[in-house]
Amino acid sequence: MQYDGLAWVTALLAVLTVLVAARILFGGNWLLGWLRGTCGLFFLGLAVLVGLVAYDLYSYSPLPESGPLATLSFKADGDRYQVQVTEGEATHNVIIQGDLWQLDARLLRWKGIAELIGLKPGYRLQKLTGRFLAIEQQSMSVHAQAELAQSPYGIDLWRWLRLGKHDLMMFDPQALRVTYLPIADNAQYRVSLTPTGLLAEPMNSAAKQALKDWK
Repeated sequence: MQYDGLAWVTALLAVLTVLVAARILFGGNWLLGWLRGTCGLFFLGLAVLVGLVAYDLYSYSPLPESGPLATLSFKADGDRYQVQVTEGEATHNVIIQGDLWQLDARLLRWKGIAELIGLKPGYRLQKLTGRFLAIEQQSMSVHAQAELAQSPYGIDLWRWLRLGKHDLMMFDPQALRVTYLPIADNAQYRVSLTPTGLLAEPMNSAAKQALKDWK
């Protein structure tokens, strides 16, 4: 609910900015026509930008109080795997190829006054990557990567904060990753957040055997 609320508050700011833009653009006095039009278009563009940021925030979820962040179930389909990625009540069905899998996620922690008022960290599963052990197979892979989330029109708050080192004295964007683990037909893994990062654990005999054979 927290990230839904943040998205709605940001969306409200976008609406208010649209109203300001409309007031400037359609005001009765056009003595300062060019300047008025420029300012109005600026606020209109700003409203669109804030709205897209709100949509991007909506894609994050609060960390679960108990249980894993996600579970992954692999099912062989010829030379590829159908993967069901479940997080809470949401499910992603994607296809990857390879002998190993890797999961990338994003963590958005709060600091300063945002942390003091009780805002909780949020996360987003970003992409699932498959990798063959043989270089020849890897170079011919068609389904090497599956996106689990995307930011609209490139408006990516987390990336802007992290790459530009703009914390705004509120945010602490962090990258999370499950490094390559073996894929097997019917294997199931559970992914949890620990103090040292993401931890993937086998959930059934197929996954346990795959780990045993790989090591």
